[in-house]
Amino acid sequence: MGKAWWVEIITKKPDCTYYFGPFVSHREAQLAQLGYLEDLEQERPQLIAIEIKQCQPKELTVFKDEWREKAYFTISPDLSA
Repeated sequence: MGKAWWVEIITKKPDCTYYFGPFVSHREAQLAQLGYLEDLEQERPQLIAIEIKQCQPKELTVFKDEWREKAYFTISPDLSA
C-alpha cells in the first residue's frame, strides 16, 4: 500500500511546518487545503509554501526551534568536540 497524501504548509512567524491529512487522493487534499489556510490565518503567519505530497509525517506540527533542539541532542558526544 502506498503513502497517503498530505497538505504541507510552511510558514514564517511562526517558523513552522504543518501537515494536514491524510487523504486518499491528491484531489481530495487539494480540495481541503483552503480550509486549512483559513484556520492558519488566525495566527497571521507569513506563508512561504504549500505543497501536496505523499509522505508519512512523524509530527503534524514542526516548529523550527524544536527541530534544532532535536538535531542538537542527536549529535554523538564524540562528534561534538
